[in-house]
Amino acid sequence: MDRLPKSGANYVPLTPLTFLTRASNSYATRTSIIYANVHFNWRQTYERCCRLASSLRSLNIVKNDVVSVLAPNVPAMLEMHFSVPMAGAVLNAINTRLDSSNVALILKHSEVKIFFVDYEYVDKAKKAIEILMTDFQMPMPLVVVIDDLDSPTGIRFGELEYEELVYQGNPQYVSESIDDEWDPITLSYTSGTTSEPKGVVYSHRGAFLSTLSLILGWEMGTEPVYLWSLPMFHCNGWTFTWGIAARGGTNVCIRNTTAQEIYSNIALHNVTHMCAAPIVLNIILEAKPHEQCHITTPVQILVGGAPPPASLLEKIERQGFHVVHAYGLTEATGPALVCEWQSKWNKLPWEEQAKLKARQGLGILTLADVDVKNFKTMESVPRDGKTTGEICLRGSSIMKGYLKNEKANSEVFKNGWFFTGDMGVIHPDGYLEIKDRCKDVIISGGENISSVEVESAIMKHPYVVEASVVAMPHPRWGESPCAFVILRGNSNFKEADIIAHCRKNLPGFMVPKKVQFVEELPKTGTGKVQKNHLRAVAKTFVIKENANQTTKKSTQVNREKPRAYDQSHEQIHALSRL
Repeated sequence: MDRLPKSGANYVPLTPLTFLTRASNSYATRTSIIYANVHFNWRQTYERCCRLASSLRSLNIVKNDVVSVLAPNVPAMLEMHFSVPMAGAVLNAINTRLDSSNVALILKHSEVKIFFVDYEYVDKAKKAIEILMTDFQMPMPLVVVIDDLDSPTGIRFGELEYEELVYQGNPQYVSESIDDEWDPITLSYTSGTTSEPKGVVYSHRGAFLSTLSLILGWEMGTEPVYLWSLPMFHCNGWTFTWGIAARGGTNVCIRNTTAQEIYSNIALHNVTHMCAAPIVLNIILEAKPHEQCHITTPVQILVGGAPPPASLLEKIERQGFHVVHAYGLTEATGPALVCEWQSKWNKLPWEEQAKLKARQGLGILTLADVDVKNFKTMESVPRDGKTTGEICLRGSSIMKGYLKNEKANSEVFKNGWFFTGDMGVIHPDGYLEIKDRCKDVIISGGENISSVEVESAIMKHPYVVEASVVAMPHPRWGESPCAFVILRGNSNFKEADIIAHCRKNLPGFMVPKKVQFVEELPKTGTGKVQKNHLRAVAKTFVIKENANQTTKKSTQVNREKPRAYDQSHEQIHALSRL
């Protein structure tokens, strides 16, 4: 058997680019993209991608060159997920909510050759390039402006424009061959919730297998109508930038993830699927009456990015959405675990179902193994749903590694496993549940407190919209929980009300010692709360220990912010817009 030959007939390197070729051949007349009044079918999308790839080659783009794009969820962003690797290059989709300094850092670190910029972000791109050239002494990349496809604005930055490149390209272009499926396909930068952003490199093989795992694990049938409520820059849209082509579906592209955009497009195009971070669920639930529409057919939502409270899942399901919970990270090509639903759970009370949905679940098919281990001993924790350890993964969907960062690679790849930095437990049925980020665990008087558990308890309060819990210094216990809370509307609740609510739902040592009401939380572009910034604010709060009684230096805490908070609020407010 060892002498049987490997040939072009029986061995083809895995790449998601084959999904587009197949869609063009098999689903040629099906609608591929809808954006406002613009519609394309899969044959047209294939030809447009060929044309753009051809134009990129004519601009001297060669294998492994980085092509960056700063754009919202518009057709160009979707097309570039195929056309850039078709030209042999590596796509770097940049978080649109980053400031110019961070964009410049990414352009420098990635050594970008061509920079595509949506017209909306021209000013940000100009500042980023100015920083790149003056502070980093690097040459200006070739810039291509992406004008609006539905309503062109005429805004330009440089000489090149996206649609002109598409028009000038060759529709008969033959994609650069993928000789090694380990070749890079994309470069994504982490959100930097706990550290400096790092460049994560995906392989063609990893992207292909991860895509298949997700469309199978989500049980996505043929002809899905997929609403782009998840940023495509976030882990390449959790691979659904390629996955919708694999199912011959329709991509409904929207510029802004607002309640009105979501509801109106669901009604107009009969949307069947969408992905979202928990913050988007809040956007849907907080929609004003005139923004809403009746959901006639359940919309499947894959939720991830942060652990959603069970109470939030229960509310969104009552609105006509069917939620599947996933867990992942940039380094795992997006979702790595999916909470596969079991039919026997349908008989449980709604509240109990929501608790089960909040678990992170089982490893996707791409993963060879998933485990929760003691980091020091490398032993697996008992499957008791109580003993915590670090979640570890291994499989073909894990990144190739961090670009130009051997130190970080050596820290996360150990003994044949990728260490996620997330603390979790394994339940007797094999389902995993996250308890916290390793860096977010609060150690109070020797007790480990999961900030996620405290947040979930706070979110049970009917007037709480969002909550984030971090560690703050405590004179006796070392650390204690500090909660930042957003209330619904003009609620007049006070700190004592939230603390009393927590006492009914949590053990005493887990109850926050401080509750700070805020209007917004600092978030990354993918909707994750930047707890490192909240911790910096929490350190400014003072808790005094007098005899056996703990008192706060600032006792009046309602909707007014104390002085210590005001000093850091400007920073938080600015970061929340990223």
